[in-house]
Amino acid sequence: MPDKSVFIHGAWRAGRGPELRAINPADRSVTFAAASAAAADVADAVAAARAAFPAWARRPVQERIALAEAYAKIITAKGETLARVISEDMGKPLWEARTEVQTVVGKVALSIKAQAERAGRKSEAAAFGEVTLDHRPHGVLSVFGPYNFPAHLPNGHIAPALLAGNTIVFKPSELAPRAGAVMADAWAEAGLPAGALNLVQGGRETGAALLDAAIDGVLFTGSAETGAFIHRHFAGRPEIVLALEMGGNNPLIVWPPADLAAAANLIAQSAFLSAGQRCSCARRLIVPDDRFGADVIGAALALAETLTPQRFDAEPPAFMGPVVSERAAMAAEAAAEKLMAAGAIWVKRWRRDGAFLTPAIVDVTAIDAPDAEVFAPLLQVRRVKDFDTAIIAANATRFGLAGGLISDDAALWARAQIEMRAGVLNWNRPTTGASGALPFGGPGLSGNARPSAWYAADYCAWPVASQTAPKAIAVAAPGLPA
Repeated sequence: MPDKSVFIHGAWRAGRGPELRAINPADRSVTFAAASAAAADVADAVAAARAAFPAWARRPVQERIALAEAYAKIITAKGETLARVISEDMGKPLWEARTEVQTVVGKVALSIKAQAERAGRKSEAAAFGEVTLDHRPHGVLSVFGPYNFPAHLPNGHIAPALLAGNTIVFKPSELAPRAGAVMADAWAEAGLPAGALNLVQGGRETGAALLDAAIDGVLFTGSAETGAFIHRHFAGRPEIVLALEMGGNNPLIVWPPADLAAAANLIAQSAFLSAGQRCSCARRLIVPDDRFGADVIGAALALAETLTPQRFDAEPPAFMGPVVSERAAMAAEAAAEKLMAAGAIWVKRWRRDGAFLTPAIVDVTAIDAPDAEVFAPLLQVRRVKDFDTAIIAANATRFGLAGGLISDDAALWARAQIEMRAGVLNWNRPTTGASGALPFGGPGLSGNARPSAWYAADYCAWPVASQTAPKAIAVAAPGLPA
């Protein structure tokens, strides 16, 4: 789509910035090449969103719901196209991209339900008339999409924001730009008014221009470093809504009694799904320093040895594909080498072929490993003496997104559920599992506002409390004439 890098006021046009290229990590083919959005294009997109806001905000909510439902039907019809551009742009297997498309569709119904529950109109009678709780949209919101779920995660912001009556300027990830274009076309086909959703393709410069524009909020999913930069950028400006989901350094405790084969399966699903490119992936495996712990590590190693990343369209389907780019793979290798230099021990060394990384496991028991999210199929093992120490190790992070326990001991789960510091907890389930009907996110560096899930309605509109009477009546007060 060489002439479709900017979507403003319902129409595609070429950007005025430098060329943006997206590369298929599997074969290095170019999937997208077009001029990116310059600062002037971003300003035009924001102006279009601002002009469209009053009419869209006044639109009855049932009409906004009908448009969102029409969008969901169109995405269903475009499902295979959307899945394929996701896979080609960022490398995930086609089967996984298809599940992402399903979450895009499902998010619409969930957003409608969440808005009714959390941001619907509520009123009750009072002696003087009525007290009412309403919700109003903020205005123009910017949405920054990530590459790992280039459709699902920005959709989790866009759908509830539009339902609430906001207008949007959306910047997809420059590493996986085409899913956003498919979504913009689908919204337009559904009948969304021109200017309600605008899209600007580009990299760092485009994003910086959008942060500097006259927006009312930033809805972001991405790295802790970028999220912290956005937070600092708007320091002292409480009028700007910030909903930031910034990943995690997630722990997974495996403790007896537990079936070793099942534990290995859940470890692989937690650590290596999506080539380790989910913010909810387990980065740290915590096991007892005894024979059971050694057996868990051995079982995880044996299973990891069978996992070979392949192209998105491989047959039979592969469990995992490459990471998003060769540059990302090299950065992950560099992070692992720093662990080795500090005294970590390879349990399973990875092999790299371009952007393809096989799963890797390192034992970091003897070192103070950096508290960082390595966005790759790298699992760090820590052996501990008892369950108290396991909980301490699990909580030894500035993040707080996800965590898990694999054990058949319900008493241990009761402890973990209370004592583990994470917003998404799983018992005998992969850490990568999350329900769209529940809030998503966690404390600390993992972000704020629980973006993109059930609580999205909370940050997409602000509450208005009204006390009303059908006619003016004097209110009695001591010393004041009636």
